Amino acid sequence: MKAFFSSMTGRVFLTLLAGTVISAILTQLLVEEQHNDIFREYRDSQALERSEQLIFSAEIVPASARAAYLLSANRPGIRLEEAAEQLPVAAAPSKFTSALAARIGAQYKLETVALRPAACDVPRVVHSMFGSTRRVWPGVCESVNVRMRDGELLRLQILPPVSSVLAEQSDYRVIIGMFLLSITVLAYLVARMTTRPLKQLAQAAKDLGNDINHPPLALVGASEIRQASAAFNAMQARIRQYIFQRTQMLAAITHDLQTPLTRMRLRLEKVGDAELQQRLVGDLSAMQEMVREGLDLARSMDTNETMAPLDLDSLLGSVCCDATDAGQQVEVHGSAKKALLGRPMALRRCLVNLIDNAVKYGQRALVTVDAVSGSARIRIRDTGPGIAPGELARVFEPFYRVETSRSRESGGTGLGLTIARNIAEQHGGSLALANHPDGGLEVTLVLPTYYAGK
Repeated sequence: MKAFFSSMTGRVFLTLLAGTVISAILTQLLVEEQHNDIFREYRDSQALERSEQLIFSAEIVPASARAAYLLSANRPGIRLEEAAEQLPVAAAPSKFTSALAARIGAQYKLETVALRPAACDVPRVVHSMFGSTRRVWPGVCESVNVRMRDGELLRLQILPPVSSVLAEQSDYRVIIGMFLLSITVLAYLVARMTTRPLKQLAQAAKDLGNDINHPPLALVGASEIRQASAAFNAMQARIRQYIFQRTQMLAAITHDLQTPLTRMRLRLEKVGDAELQQRLVGDLSAMQEMVREGLDLARSMDTNETMAPLDLDSLLGSVCCDATDAGQQVEVHGSAKKALLGRPMALRRCLVNLIDNAVKYGQRALVTVDAVSGSARIRIRDTGPGIAPGELARVFEPFYRVETSRSRESGGTGLGLTIARNIAEQHGGSLALANHPDGGLEVTLVLPTYYAGK
């Protein structure tokens, strides 16, 4: 879950969900506030018209039957009754009283009672999507003394409206739940639709690192996505062309050098001075070794070899047996019991270089194989002096040698680790160096596995 919310999909999902919910809440608050204002104004207008009708109807009813008529004509919220007692009036008429007086005429005397009805201050239950609250009715709520034309005093009471039965029976929790569910699904679909092209580009970049000849991206989707895919395909083509040209150039140079070097070796056989001849032959051998490793470096950057399923334990066992037959001290412990997808010759060259380095600088190679997190891990440790921490990263540079005082016979050309790392990265793996706590240098090769072992 944490990984999802830290991803681009999760962040877009949360942004869309939070933005939509907040916008919906604000919109609903504004709508409810506007609805309450409209309802209050409508209720006040209705109270004004109903009061006018009650007064006019009471006027035409005989005084003896007026009480009975009003008893049947009154409705909840607006009542017109005979005044049982005289109540103190306000110094100035209210807005409602003034509006009513203007409608019924000057023949009726209206006065606003100073004391509000008790029902005006009783909180009402108000229902909304965010729950039920209790509020005092904000509209017209007051008592008005009405002096009829025949002199009788009536009292008009404008009370809060009765709560809606439908509103009380409405279950807003279901409405809110359905709203949040629909918004969540919509936000997730939009987030996936938005971030899917980014994932495809990221996967294409990863595939490009493993295989420069990977098929180009399909130009589908929105115009911006098609433009980005076209730019990525163009970049892949340029990189592929650059690597091909560099590999061809390096291979051509190293290959063409072999012919004059062979002729020089034949001519050195005619040198009369034995000591001078031995020195010249040694230098020539070093040059030939550089040429061979230069060809290996060019091959390590070539990805034309076909990928095939490989049993890693069998491949490593074969390489170690060849090293033992050649007189090298190699010990193998453990097994990965995994198979991987790789280039057989390239992986063999990688393992051979690592074991040769361990034997060359540490006299022996201790190889440990295991499986970790869906990958195969190969650790090759020697018993040599190790490498200074500041030079652990530099040894991967082409032609870099830790001890320049060593002879070419013992120190090599400085291309072995560079070649091994190139091959590991082409297979989606990694190569790291570390000084072992018990002494010696340990090389860790991690390769992703794709198939279960036998």
